Amino acid sequence: MNQEYEKLLHCLDCVREKTDFVPKVAIVLGSGLGDYAQSIQVEYELPYGDIQGFPTSTVPGHAGKFIFGTIGQVPVVCMKGRVHYYEGYPVGDVVLPIRLMKLMGAQVLFLTNAAGGVNPSFHAGDLMLIRDHISVFAPNPLIGANIEELGTRFPDMSTVYDEDLQDLIQRKATEHGIFLQRGVYTQLTGPSFESPAEIRMLRLLGCDAVGMSTVVEAITANHCGMQVCGISCISNLAAGMTRNPLSHKEVQEAADMAAPHFKKLVTETIKGMVL
Repeated sequence: MNQEYEKLLHCLDCVREKTDFVPKVAIVLGSGLGDYAQSIQVEYELPYGDIQGFPTSTVPGHAGKFIFGTIGQVPVVCMKGRVHYYEGYPVGDVVLPIRLMKLMGAQVLFLTNAAGGVNPSFHAGDLMLIRDHISVFAPNPLIGANIEELGTRFPDMSTVYDEDLQDLIQRKATEHGIFLQRGVYTQLTGPSFESPAEIRMLRLLGCDAVGMSTVVEAITANHCGMQVCGISCISNLAAGMTRNPLSHKEVQEAADMAAPHFKKLVTETIKGMVL
């Protein structure tokens, strides 16, 4: 058996020893957005450290636990704290949580992140609907022996971000008066913020927002047949676009500013899903 798949099944067994909850939607909360978990009618919480072999987050603002519960009538599992490639984990461990939530029963992956704005029309505190992505330097999570039980060797990437879900998010934003940008998200490895020259390169490539997560998770979810959607919270304008130095504190402050609209949009979107 594929070693990564064997590890994944062992993690699933550890989860099932604690809870038999079956989610339909999986949510990944980005930096500074962990408070969204308060919007969930919680049934069970499971710290990552209680799952043998599961990678744990080391980043401030990432609590490091699964939260099982409901939003409206929809059963969800929420990652309060993700794992990043820059923390030193192999990319297979970075995306293990996505595969695990799929095996728990999740059909939809709702990705969120805090991102730097590359598009000069963006402002700190904006929300951006992710319509596509670019990966720069982050290794593809499907490299190595394919896990046939999860998906095909060469998955199509034409519509990673489900168009119906994009339409639903846009419709809910309009209904509730939430201004929503649309754009292409790019993942770099981090943990250093991008240089001004790298931001100019990304702008030439057609990038609108940049961060250190999300793309490898989206690729993995697409590979194993999940519907994917995502929202970026624009935490700052990227390097070289202002005179201000970048900091993680700034990311969290911008997330706090955007939190009311973010919570409303995610909640209403999930309630509107037909699963």
